[in-house]
Amino acid sequence: MATTSDISRNCYLRYNNELIQVLEYDHITPGKGNAIYSVKCRNVETGKQSEIRFRSGEKIELVRVDEFEMQYLYMEGDDLICMNQETFDQLPIPKQLFDESLKFLQEGMILRIRFDENEKPLVGFLPQYVELEVVYTEEGVKGKLLKVAEVTGDIKIQVPIFVNKGDKLKINTENNEYVERVK
Repeated sequence: MATTSDISRNCYLRYNNELIQVLEYDHITPGKGNAIYSVKCRNVETGKQSEIRFRSGEKIELVRVDEFEMQYLYMEGDDLICMNQETFDQLPIPKQLFDESLKFLQEGMILRIRFDENEKPLVGFLPQYVELEVVYTEEGVKGKLLKVAEVTGDIKIQVPIFVNKGDKLKINTENNEYVERVK
């Protein structure tokens, strides 16, 4: 069994029969008394964030989480059907494991999906960058640095005024921002 000294960022713990992910932790040593670990964490099931305090040396249950690259094939109801790149098994992955970046999802895209020890999917990540073509853009207004452009998939983003219809753009899926034009 692990102790509080084994806590690290992004590790997973089982606490009160719930799976939590450690976001941040701090080792606090008060003037007198035992040291404590203050852990900011997120419940994997509900997404609720909380703070938990552990005594130094307290036993904790670390949970092993595996991450696999999976290729998105198609959507079926509320699930994404993805293929494991190593075993070629096709698995349904719930859409709610992804944040609002799911609008950038494209057929054939390689996703990273984390599974717990029971092979239950926990969280999914799209690639950090995607390349999409501009299908519509307004004319640039003199004096302004940015304008609105619509890219493939009916996604609207802010782009520099030199971007034109037909340009291919590199877009950050985490914050929906323009990165650069792609040749």
